[in-house]
Amino acid sequence: MSVTEQKELLTKNKQTLENSSRRNFLKNLGIVGGGLVVGIPLTGCASVQLPNTMDSDLQPNALLQITANNDIYFYLPRSEMGQGVYTGLTTVLAEELDVHPGKIKVKNVGAHDEYANPEYGLQLTGGSNSIRTHFIPLRQMAANVRMVIRQAAAQELQLPLDQIQTDDGMIVANGKKWPYGAFSEVAAHLSLPEETPIKKKSDFKYIGKHSKRLDSVAKSTGSAEFGLDVEFAGLHRAALKRCPVLGGTVKSFDDSKAKSMPGVKAVVSIFNGVAVVADHYYQAKAALPVLDVQWELPETLSDFSSDSTEAGNGKQLFKDALDSDEADNAYQEGNGREALTTSDTVVSAEYWAPYLAHATMEPMNCTAKFTGDQLEIWTGCQNPGVAAKLAAFYGDVAKEDVTVHSTFLGGGFGRRIANDYVAEAVSIAKASGLAVQLIWSREDDTKHDYYRPATMAEFQIGLDKNGNIDSWNVKRSGPNILPYTMDEVADAMMPGFLPDGMVDWISKAGFSLFDGWTVDPTSVEGLFEDYDANHKSADHVTVDPGLPVGFWRSVGHSFSGFFKESMMDEVAILQQQDPVAYRLKHLKHNPRLANTLKLAAEKAGWGKPLPKGHYHGVAVHSSFLSYVTEIAEVSVNNGQINVHKVTCVVDCGLAVNPEIVIQQMESGILFGLTAALYGEITVKDGAVVQSNFHDYPMLRMHESPDIEVVIVESDEAPTGVGEPGLPPIAGAVGNAIFAATGRRLRSLPLKLS
Repeated sequence: MSVTEQKELLTKNKQTLENSSRRNFLKNLGIVGGGLVVGIPLTGCASVQLPNTMDSDLQPNALLQITANNDIYFYLPRSEMGQGVYTGLTTVLAEELDVHPGKIKVKNVGAHDEYANPEYGLQLTGGSNSIRTHFIPLRQMAANVRMVIRQAAAQELQLPLDQIQTDDGMIVANGKKWPYGAFSEVAAHLSLPEETPIKKKSDFKYIGKHSKRLDSVAKSTGSAEFGLDVEFAGLHRAALKRCPVLGGTVKSFDDSKAKSMPGVKAVVSIFNGVAVVADHYYQAKAALPVLDVQWELPETLSDFSSDSTEAGNGKQLFKDALDSDEADNAYQEGNGREALTTSDTVVSAEYWAPYLAHATMEPMNCTAKFTGDQLEIWTGCQNPGVAAKLAAFYGDVAKEDVTVHSTFLGGGFGRRIANDYVAEAVSIAKASGLAVQLIWSREDDTKHDYYRPATMAEFQIGLDKNGNIDSWNVKRSGPNILPYTMDEVADAMMPGFLPDGMVDWISKAGFSLFDGWTVDPTSVEGLFEDYDANHKSADHVTVDPGLPVGFWRSVGHSFSGFFKESMMDEVAILQQQDPVAYRLKHLKHNPRLANTLKLAAEKAGWGKPLPKGHYHGVAVHSSFLSYVTEIAEVSVNNGQINVHKVTCVVDCGLAVNPEIVIQQMESGILFGLTAALYGEITVKDGAVVQSNFHDYPMLRMHESPDIEVVIVESDEAPTGVGEPGLPPIAGAVGNAIFAATGRRLRSLPLKLS
């Protein structure tokens, strides 16, 4: 693919997402607020002072720095949380710079406007867009830098430019080699080219090649710094007692017993609880139970209870909403729902997915230290820029006086887009006057999450006389994510001169905006897009008991993949047609997804004999501009569901590092399989019931299936891989269970007893 074609595809892909995504909505609301400065700015401008500037260095666009000592630094603009951007983006840069990726020193960046995600307008990592949105800009920047170093070398060596070549970070001329750094100071004073030709795919040395992760050694040896690893003289640990009902506040408290316990230095009340600060974490944690706290409970959530049974009143709320006439239309094509009146047959079904926690390996944590009016925070988060502004808000300091030290993230999955733990740590440090590291326990993490929204959906599929789909209609009920995001971001992003009452009004405006005015795209994404139909409609009705919700790996696709693919399987079976063949009939306008289905059926041996008692189930889904098919091989013994193998085919465009693509598909499948078989957060009188892995279990190693991942060879621009492996797995397993037992499971988690 030519450079022009790649750029055009990147622009097209970007516009496609922006037209239907949460990121564009945020931007439209307006809440996004001595070296050589060169390259293509990720933010579209270079209007602010760059960090890390040294007069003698070549520093393009706050991302790349080449010193006179030939140290090459890449300031990683996205957060590494296991998804592989540390390696992937470095590889993209290294390719055009003509340096082995392992020779580049990668630094996790703090908060700075020049590190904003070009698609979101915020310094945010999420939505599986890091490689896709940086693929062309980073390559172009690196190619420009390599060219200016060649020009500097030509000037210094007094040779024609065509006699100056590069090889692994070295200038090569007349049989001799010099490091890039030898020419960095001269290069810093030259005009940088803007459109240096970038490489053809056939010339790639590093992109598209299997290679080990650049952060694997540091993570294996313990030298990688995560938030929990932060340590310095004078640092204390903090634990926080929060209201059992999320959103509750402190009415009164008695701390007399806690203050007398060993190691306790302070007990302070903050906006959502009472914190104990001690010399060591377990001293702080041990003092929490003796705190006597009276709570002011939120009215709505306190009256809410839910479980996975039909009798659970929480589930009935969602059912009542579906049965009502109230709904906002999110999408319509053709005659929409009205086309059902002329359908030969109508197939209907309802599906349910519960609230889910993120359960990251590293629980939430943040370290905060005040030095006069200066505030420093150390944390692993998915949006350092918002974290800095939220810290300024809760620390009552100027935004420019906040310094963020970013660390590796021990898992994000969308949880670390919210910065509640940053607000808590800063509030505790300010109230106590001490430098503190706030650490969440596993119980805190499970009971005080921003959960994946519970969801119920009703499908009505109209078939023509030949049994083909003519009308595809779906109605979803459940909470919306964006109001909760707006609620937090408003505190951080609104100008400081606005009255608190106005900021609070703005922050709460999203709850009414997405209930009757417009539809949060994350609430309906993936429910209607994939299959061909002459008529389509997608409707939404808001049901929100008040349990905070947030972005969870693959967001709305996490439930829509199960709903849509179960429904498609039901229709195919009722028409007595093969599920693979029936899907292919309805993917004529989605050739890339159809291709993954054909390849997966071939690789898995669809329709061929399986071991006795084993059955196949299939599911396809497109998300984050990638296309995935998964076929699950399942057996059922005495009500026990066993997943033996998953065959996964993914079309994610050009795979920058195929090994990481495979890892992310495996990771998404296992993450989604955990949710499919076990995941469920329930609520009793407003309080989350689950607390740890004994009642919110994870998939164990002996339960993990064999996974075969096939990557479609492609010249298309890279697309997302961190999330697209998850949406199909629950549907594939559920459909295999039907093949094995004849029972259609329409609720998650999948249970036969």
